[in-house]
Amino acid sequence: MSQQRLEVVDPANAPPVWASLRNQAEAAALQEVALASLLAAVILNHKTLGGALSYQLARKLGDQELRAMSIREIAEEAYATDPNLTEAAEADLRAVFERDPACKGYVQPFLFFKGFAALQTQRVAHWLWGQGRETLALYLQSRMSELFQVDIHPATRIGRGVFVDHGTGIVVGETAVIGDDVSMLQGVTLGGTGAERGDRHPKIGKGVLLGAGAKVLGNIEIGDYAKIASGSVVLKPVPAGCTAAGVPARLVNCPTCDEPAKSMDHTLADSVYNYVI
Repeated sequence: MSQQRLEVVDPANAPPVWASLRNQAEAAALQEVALASLLAAVILNHKTLGGALSYQLARKLGDQELRAMSIREIAEEAYATDPNLTEAAEADLRAVFERDPACKGYVQPFLFFKGFAALQTQRVAHWLWGQGRETLALYLQSRMSELFQVDIHPATRIGRGVFVDHGTGIVVGETAVIGDDVSMLQGVTLGGTGAERGDRHPKIGKGVLLGAGAKVLGNIEIGDYAKIASGSVVLKPVPAGCTAAGVPARLVNCPTCDEPAKSMDHTLADSVYNYVI
């Protein structure tokens, strides 16, 4: 499916991501007749991205205790009350397409990528948390963990344009903050270092790349456009634009590459600074 197959739309009427998603879904339905009904039910039968996304989340999350229709109503209420949620979902969908070379369009992550689904579940749960509906928010967290193997607390604050690649094994604590345009791979933990309460989790800056299996622990700051190498254990702050690698992590190059989260550049510099953070 060509990524250039886009509809010409009035920006005031429909976001480009939504128009493109519908266009690609129509093409996919013609190409793969066996999935035509799925594509129609999840995408083509809806007038807005929020409508399609609420249906998709309900289809995934519904169970015997909380039926799909109830979850759909909850998501629709969230999207109607806070348009920022659908704007963030649009940015997240664009981030997947731009940063994942295996992604051929918007239909693929919207239907099949559990990292995207988990992130949108957390966004709805976070809205519920802000409304004081903490028990229901925690219920969605539980379902997210069961279905997608991604465990992000509903209180976690997450920016836009976040790419959760693969997703399996990601754990993010209650007081963590994730900035705009962050990319994180499977096995990332943003956790605490003890049993203390209060503000105890990492603050991840804009455009940070968190490699597979990276562990960032404690109430520390990871500066904008920093890179945390795969498998690293970070216990102290990392300056903006630097790369941290190792167990325990140390700085290995400052500055790192430009916008590592968008380039998804996991390589390290040849020269290594002997500076333990």
